[in-house]
Parts: sequence; structure tokens; C-alpha cells
Amino acid sequence: MKRLLSIELQKIWRNKASRVLTISYFVILSFIALIASINFKIGSLEVRIADQGIFNFPYIWHFNTYIASILKFFLAIVIVSMMANEYTYGTLKQNLIDGLSKKEFVLSKFLTILLFAASSAVFVFIISLILGLFFSSYTEIGIIFSELEYILAYFVKLLGFFSFCLFLGVLVKRSAFALGFLLLWWILEAILSGIIAFQIFPTGNTASYITMFFPLEAMSDLIVEPFTRLSFVKTIGTQIGVTEIKNYGVRWYGILIVLAWTYIFTLLSFKLLQKRDL
Repeated sequence: MKRLLSIELQKIWRNKASRVLTISYFVILSFIALIASINFKIGSLEVRIADQGIFNFPYIWHFNTYIASILKFFLAIVIVSMMANEYTYGTLKQNLIDGLSKKEFVLSKFLTILLFAASSAVFVFIISLILGLFFSSYTEIGIIFSELEYILAYFVKLLGFFSFCLFLGVLVKRSAFALGFLLLWWILEAILSGIIAFQIFPTGNTASYITMFFPLEAMSDLIVEPFTRLSFVKTIGTQIGVTEIKNYGVRWYGILIVLAWTYIFTLLSFKLLQKRDL
């Protein structure tokens, strides 16, 4: 496994675009700290983000993983390009000629995805821990390490999303078209979700029970938006009569659904390569 991972990392590092995108991703992740300096006004009310408790434990785990997950598209480009370059430069065929099996080839890609997801999760954990220790009003050990399931959810979300990108890279072969297909999938999934929610099952929870099995929807549901947990948002909601309370927790079945999709996309990638005459 170490040999397979080493081969992939060398390919990524030798590609200038992939190298720049990967470094940029982790640099931009570190800029989460700059959120503390943001001020804005809502009417006559002046709001300073740092004063709203976004860096308080345990809320910081929720907030930072949600923000960091938005940036996953940087690495998505790297994953798709990683696969597209195999076709463009003929390295896939050369690897197979050199004795690498198709199963090992897909495994090497999955190990790279696993490394990216794990590295990102550890990076966000470290940044969040440092910011929390500096800015949080609560520093008791029990509070600091509560709600760490958001880090797990973040890791699983990236793993599922990158596996999907790998599948698209194998399927479409060209990075631009694969990313376009990703956008098209997202649009079609959104349209289908809307039809199910507003036309087929307009009442009750049936629609949400169905759409939570859609791949992108399942990944999105792992970490619910954290903004309505902020005190000033709750205050505004109370003033205008909105008292709806969301379930912000990480659901165990949501993690299982995304892991199932991860397996499916990785298996489909292997099956596609197995059937193709390269």
C-alpha cells in the first residue's frame, strides 16, 4: 500500500497545477482564523463575528467543519485531474504494462483520496483546537472534546465526495467534462428533490426520507448549516416570530449512507476500468 500511495503522490507533486491547488487548499483552510475580524451591520445593529461565539467550544467543531467543507472543490479538481491525466499522458496504460493490476491502480487512487480526507480532517482539527483555546469562553476538557463527531462527519463527507469525483474522472476521462458532469448531477439531484418534496410528497417527512439517500444530498446532510445556532441569529428569529429548531447533530445513519456511496463509487470505478480496453 505504501508503494501504491507513493506512486500517486509523486504524480500529483510533479504536476504543477495539482501541486498549487493542493497547497492553496490547505493555505486557505488556515484563513478560517480571519473570520474573527469580520464586522457587519444589520440595520442599526452592528455585529462582530468573533463576539458571537463561533470560536467557542464545542460550537467551533461544527462551524469550522462546515466552512472547510465548502472548500473541498479545490481538492475535487485535483482528484478529477489526477484521473484525467492518466488518460491524457498514457500513464494508466504504462502502469498496467509495468505490472500494476487494475485493482491496484484503483486502490492507489482510493488511498490518495483517503490521505487527502484524513489530512484535511486533522488539519481542521488542529486549527479549531488552537482557535478554540485562544478565543473560547469554555475551556473545560469535557466541553473542548464534546461534539468531535463533526470532525468524523467532515472526514466521511470528503471521502464520499472525492470517491464520487474519482468515479466521474474514470467515467468521463476529461477533467473539464467531469467537473461539468458533477455540476449537472447536482442540478438534476436538486430538481428531483424539489419534485419529490413539492409535487409527490408535499406533506410529512416522506420526501426527506427519500432524498437523504441521494449521494450529494447525503453528503450535504452530514453537517447541517451552523449559522442559525448563533445567538444573534436566534435573537433575530425570536423577534420576527421564527422559533423552528433544527436537528444540528451528526446522524449515525447519515455516515453509513455516505460510506455506502463511497464503496459504490469506488467499486464502479474499478468495474469501469475492468471493462475498458485500455
